[in-house]
Amino acid sequence: LAGILNEINAERRAVQQAMTDDAEAALARAQVDHGAPPLAPCLFDPEWHPGVVGLVASKMKERLYRPVLAFAPAEPGAQVLRGSARSIAGFHIRDALAAVDARHPGLVQRFGGHAMAAGLTLELAKLPAFEQAWQEHARATLDDALLQAELLSDGELLPQEFDRFHAEALRDGGPWGQGFPEPLFDGCFEVLDYRPVGERHLRLRLRHPDRREPLAAIHFGGWQGSAPAPHLHLAYRLQPDDYRGGSAVQLVVEHAVPA
Repeated sequence: LAGILNEINAERRAVQQAMTDDAEAALARAQVDHGAPPLAPCLFDPEWHPGVVGLVASKMKERLYRPVLAFAPAEPGAQVLRGSARSIAGFHIRDALAAVDARHPGLVQRFGGHAMAAGLTLELAKLPAFEQAWQEHARATLDDALLQAELLSDGELLPQEFDRFHAEALRDGGPWGQGFPEPLFDGCFEVLDYRPVGERHLRLRLRHPDRREPLAAIHFGGWQGSAPAPHLHLAYRLQPDDYRGGSAVQLVVEHAVPA
């Protein structure tokens, strides 16, 4: 059973990665054609899997910091689409769909959700009309200030706080979620070593200026094909490193800029 589950999970990851690559290519083409990505991208591919569109929408939302909708046929070759939407703070995605539905009755078959995530169903033939109505609503309601991503830090950790006790206390202080985010810290570190992990991730060995022992870090999606700067200002979360076990901890990097 474990082997079967592993195969299913590996297949899902491969499908997700292929769909994400397709979405990134489509957005790159749109940026070349129009000079900027759409305010609220609406993505569709007839080969996409409906069970993964939510993950694709989430990935693209994080990358662009814009509301994103992703659609796939409800079944292979179907004329009905299943869509998933992910939003940013200040743009209520369910209310936005309700506004489009009220202005264009019958365009959307059904929809539901909340401020940050929603799902919807519509006919393939109506997708161009929906996308036009959706972009009109986005242009009318999305303020440029909302499109500026913001990371709120809880400050710097003291050198002695990079330990298992604090990492476990942070882990067990949840559950974290909307309106109650997991604590995020920031600080400057020297990069002692790095190596790519897979195709997109970056493993780092760091030194805190006031700490002798190096720190392990992982930056998911952080590998850009070239060496990171020798000194980085990081926004990160402190977590137990259960892979290495014992007293090991690691920094999970959310954002990195040269220091």
